[in-house]
Amino acid sequence: MPDRRLADRLGELVNLTESETAALSGLQGRMRTLRRGATLVREHDRHAELFVVRHGMLMSFVMLADGSRQILRFLFPGDILSLSALVYRNSPETIVALDDSDVVACDRSAVAVLMATHPRLCGLLLVINQIERVAMTDRLAALGRTSAKTRIAALLLEIRNSRRAVDPRIATTFTLGLTQEEVGDATGLTSVHVNRMLRELENDRLIARGGGMMTILDEARLARVANYVDRFAGIDLSWLPPAR
Repeated sequence: MPDRRLADRLGELVNLTESETAALSGLQGRMRTLRRGATLVREHDRHAELFVVRHGMLMSFVMLADGSRQILRFLFPGDILSLSALVYRNSPETIVALDDSDVVACDRSAVAVLMATHPRLCGLLLVINQIERVAMTDRLAALGRTSAKTRIAALLLEIRNSRRAVDPRIATTFTLGLTQEEVGDATGLTSVHVNRMLRELENDRLIARGGGMMTILDEARLARVANYVDRFAGIDLSWLPPAR
């Protein structure tokens, strides 16, 4: 059975036609299984494939001149990885599995065919890219201008929302799936500082932790602490070409 993760992701934005769904299934090729810690793409290596997450959780990051790591984003089922392969010969980022994961490869030459036969689908890939760019802009602004507590609160909401997009049954309790070092590398904080901020959020009765799970106790207040903005509320897709 063809994997539908990409179709499901784009189908959240528009109602896909049968022809578009079939085209997305044809776009996807071989599946790769990654163990936790395995590298899918390495920064500066040549690459010519995109990937769609089928199962699991991955992260992308860059290494800085001082040897530290800056995590750029966390990736979940339906997310498109290595979209930069459409533009660059060499990867600008490293992508690593955070737990056992499956990804489906898509050769970039197949995207060229998709552009000619289904322009609306390519428009949707552009939309996804822009949504991710705005999320990256929000994180960049947070790193430079917000408190440590705000950054941690925003990351918790981001992970919960990403997991809920995959499993709508998730409400307030979810698996974070990150070490404190990984949280720190995403927010520009040390592990010690991350631990201190998580304790403050607990003391403020905003979250609870236990058994490897994270629970949001007061989402409205946590969103205020995080300066959370619902970027999906302002999406305008009226410009997309008609489906073929």
